Amino acid sequence: MTPRQLYRTVAIAEAVTWTLLLGGMFAKYVTETTELGVRIGGGLHGFAFLAYVTVTVLVAVDGRWAGGRLVTGLASAVVPFLTVPFERSVERAGLLPEHWRLRTERPATHLERPVALGLRSPVLAGLVVVVVLALVFGGLMTLGPPTEWGS
Repeated sequence: MTPRQLYRTVAIAEAVTWTLLLGGMFAKYVTETTELGVRIGGGLHGFAFLAYVTVTVLVAVDGRWAGGRLVTGLASAVVPFLTVPFERSVERAGLLPEHWRLRTERPATHLERPVALGLRSPVLAGLVVVVVLALVFGGLMTLGPPTEWGS
């Protein structure tokens, strides 16, 4: 998958799961009918959020984005539906290429080395990322909803 395709996919998934979470919150807090939407939508959104953050860092390192752009990309996941307009803006700026630079170029920084290794062994890297995301996600699920942390 190209950086453009991957980033577009996770940006849309993050936005769609915001819709599920907000719909679940409406059912729970406004209509007071069920918590199921929050449990399902919240779980899916949490996983999509973590995937979006991971892919944003991956694409930013490979594309040598400026630090401010990376921070803006990460912050766009916090505001509902902002990942899609952000993805479109970096697309228009030419920052989502059709190939991964670090698959062929020699990494120049310490941060580029693990990204290049992952891009050159994508199946192994994908498995590692999925396992790490699942562990983080599972750990967060055991903590419960963020609104209950510290209670």
